[in-house]
Amino acid sequence: MLSSPEVLASLSGRFTRLKTPGVDAPAAQRDPAVVSRVSEILLDIQRNGLDAVARYARELDRWEGGGFELTAETIRTSGDRLDPALREAIELGSERTQAFAREQRAHLGDFEVELAPGLRTGVRYVPVSRVGAYLPAGRFPLTASAFMTVGVAKAAGVPTVVACTPPQPSGGANDAVVYAAHLSGADRIYVLGGVQALAAMAYGLLDELPVDMIVGAGNAFVAEAKRQLFGTVAIDLLAGPSEVAVLADGTADPVLVAADLLGQAEHGPNSPAALVTTSAELGAAVAEEVERQLADLSTAEIAGPAWRDYGSITIAEDADTAIALMDDLAPEHLEVLTADDDYFHDRLRNYGSIFLGPWSTVAYSDKGMAGTNHVLPTAGGAKHSAGLSVSRFLKPLTYQRIAREATPLLAPAVETISNSEAMAAHAATARLRRERL
Repeated sequence: MLSSPEVLASLSGRFTRLKTPGVDAPAAQRDPAVVSRVSEILLDIQRNGLDAVARYARELDRWEGGGFELTAETIRTSGDRLDPALREAIELGSERTQAFAREQRAHLGDFEVELAPGLRTGVRYVPVSRVGAYLPAGRFPLTASAFMTVGVAKAAGVPTVVACTPPQPSGGANDAVVYAAHLSGADRIYVLGGVQALAAMAYGLLDELPVDMIVGAGNAFVAEAKRQLFGTVAIDLLAGPSEVAVLADGTADPVLVAADLLGQAEHGPNSPAALVTTSAELGAAVAEEVERQLADLSTAEIAGPAWRDYGSITIAEDADTAIALMDDLAPEHLEVLTADDDYFHDRLRNYGSIFLGPWSTVAYSDKGMAGTNHVLPTAGGAKHSAGLSVSRFLKPLTYQRIAREATPLLAPAVETISNSEAMAAHAATARLRRERL
């Protein structure tokens, strides 16, 4: 999350910084070494196929050989190897996310309209044919990612969804991630990680045809692979480190605000966390509370540097200034904790997903319990893009059905425009039809 100098200049004198990031740089930049390495891997796999995939799996993921694909029995019994409480939570998250996605799909309806007598046009929503989902399972296995990618694609009607997840130190897949993918409707699941997984799906190397789209989060190498594969396949979005921003007034509880800031800072040491508040007292209390909570946080070695280097607290002189600052940040996750949340909800425009009121925390969406998607734009992308949803897997295909009697309504104007452009063949297609009336 970076503030625009132009916006800050326009608001000069209407805000103060209580805490600024310790690092004067974006949280995620394209590392030339990462770009070069990903290019090298993709080119190697493109030339040498599955042999190169296996070589990188051994080198990078300590894969020990055998097939990449999980057997149907391993997938079916994955839930049996989980703690019952975890299994029940995964089942709940899967159903909630798919229920919300099905409701979204129900509101995307085909339509046809007669624009003029004999001129009928319309739209059909058609799902893409094949999707590849990458399911991270590193230090923090993101169990809910399957809900947001595999499950939502299936709710959109995608016929074939394959998933790849990196091997664990034992050599097998993470059972919780596999069970989440199974419940979400994955057709096939492979134990394969990193750039090689995305390349294998994109190039059709896993006993499958190439996928049409790749979705899912990952590290800097995965993100760069998606960037370089875009065009060969579609992608969901290019996401950087997870972000959170809180917009609060003096009525907010500093303990909850601090906890929610750290809840996303925990994702990684370069995850930005920002507070914009109209209360200097709240800002000071949150700064103190963050330090207090970090003292006892088991992931303080991650969240602490994230807060130190990428955390910020800004005091706005009024509500509208706070809104302008937040819209300029365009955060991935935005929490609103005020005495009048509707005022801010009605006016805020740039965010990945918004969480209204003290009982709405980002973690509820992160883990799939809120039903909404956690694959969201970062690094200011919310100014122009939305997060992953059913609509991303659907192609709104237009059509036109034009009757003979509509020709006089179209042909003369098309001829006129085509002639003005010196496009004689275009003009002829209209003229020939007019002459046949």
